[in-house]
Amino acid sequence: MQTSTHVTSSSPRHAAYLALERLFGSDLHADDLIDQQLFRGQLSGPDRGLFAELVFGVLRHQATLDHYLAQLVDQPLGKLQLPVLLLLRLGLYQLRYLDRVPSHAAVHESVELAKQLCPKASGLVNGVLRAAQRRSDNLTLPDCSVDPAAWLAAAYSLPDWLAAQWLEQFPLAEATALAAASLEPPLLTLRVNTLRTTQLELLALFAAQGIAAEPCRYAPEGIQLLARCFIPDLPGFGEGLFAVQDQASQLVAHLLDPQPGESVLDVCAAPGGKATHLAQLMQDQGRLVATDLNQRKVRKIEQNAVRLGIGCLQVEVADALQAGYQQGRQFDRILLDAPCSGLGVIRRNPEAKWRLQPADFIRFAERQRQLLQQVAPLVRPGGQLVYATCSTSLQEDEAVVEDFLSRHPQFVVENGAQLLPAWRELFTADGHLRTWPHRQGCDGFFSARLKRIAV
Repeated sequence: MQTSTHVTSSSPRHAAYLALERLFGSDLHADDLIDQQLFRGQLSGPDRGLFAELVFGVLRHQATLDHYLAQLVDQPLGKLQLPVLLLLRLGLYQLRYLDRVPSHAAVHESVELAKQLCPKASGLVNGVLRAAQRRSDNLTLPDCSVDPAAWLAAAYSLPDWLAAQWLEQFPLAEATALAAASLEPPLLTLRVNTLRTTQLELLALFAAQGIAAEPCRYAPEGIQLLARCFIPDLPGFGEGLFAVQDQASQLVAHLLDPQPGESVLDVCAAPGGKATHLAQLMQDQGRLVATDLNQRKVRKIEQNAVRLGIGCLQVEVADALQAGYQQGRQFDRILLDAPCSGLGVIRRNPEAKWRLQPADFIRFAERQRQLLQQVAPLVRPGGQLVYATCSTSLQEDEAVVEDFLSRHPQFVVENGAQLLPAWRELFTADGHLRTWPHRQGCDGFFSARLKRIAV
């Protein structure tokens, strides 16, 4: 087998292959690899869009593609060489999902790549993709009435365990709606920097430049763009008039509700979206400490704060699980946006679906419990602690909060629906914030606000 270095990456299909190859078995992020490739400038015009579409499309629809390929290939897919499997996924994705790509072009380009990457398998790639054309209407999905989890996984490209998990949480119709929404590419959402402008002023600026945008349904600083764009080219980016942040993420800072002059801690702050939002709500007045254990990510927070003109933010490299973390300090309010599975943002990071395993949730939940245990003493009596994740898993969310409360009787839940009655529909019966892609059109987030009532 020849390596991919023998093919020029000025081809969008080959560039997509390279990205998928690098992502396989790694902890890299698809959006980072796509940005790196586009930054190099080897792709231009429509090729840039096709490249990104192919990478994200294959990752989003991988299980569906593999289900169909299993009906077209005479051997188990697990026995195929990785280049062959990736080329078959790329070719089949174009055939089934990209109407603007002629079928003959999808097959021909895939075979040409195979001749250079895995020449002995070029005939196999050609035969399978041509069979996919002929048998397009005869490829089948599992019978939903017999095995709804298998149907959901194959039809909406989910790992089997995730399909089963969502069917435990929802009836079939709603689990299907969630799975469908998780396949849809999200629109870009911005948070207006209210230290420098207003939502109406930024919307007017965009309108004057012919950029279609509208206010978010819930987040008062949120603006949703209705078409794709290159963020640094947007008017106001260099002036720090906005930050990129999903609407659900914006709601978390409002639940914590920091006030000007208070002492606030953001424990796992990278990449800084919530930290800079907290500074806005504090009117850049008070003491806001943001920590993360990754030096590179901490620098990113600092850069964002400078661009947004924030002065009250103190950024520190620190591991919240280490003894002595913030020793001797107490805070009026603390945000713990805990590291998690990211199930609520798989429409943005579809590669995460294929890395996670059920056993991972035990590890995530244990670390989340440890983080809560560590930061609880840092909340002053009468102060608030918000625990948040971008996960849909009860194991990482409600179960972690319930465990914490059972061990810390000095904390009680504050009902978010009573604190923020305008958003009552976003809260569970227990008063926790829950957002869903299929219900609100935003990321899946969970947040619980806890109050320390005793020393």
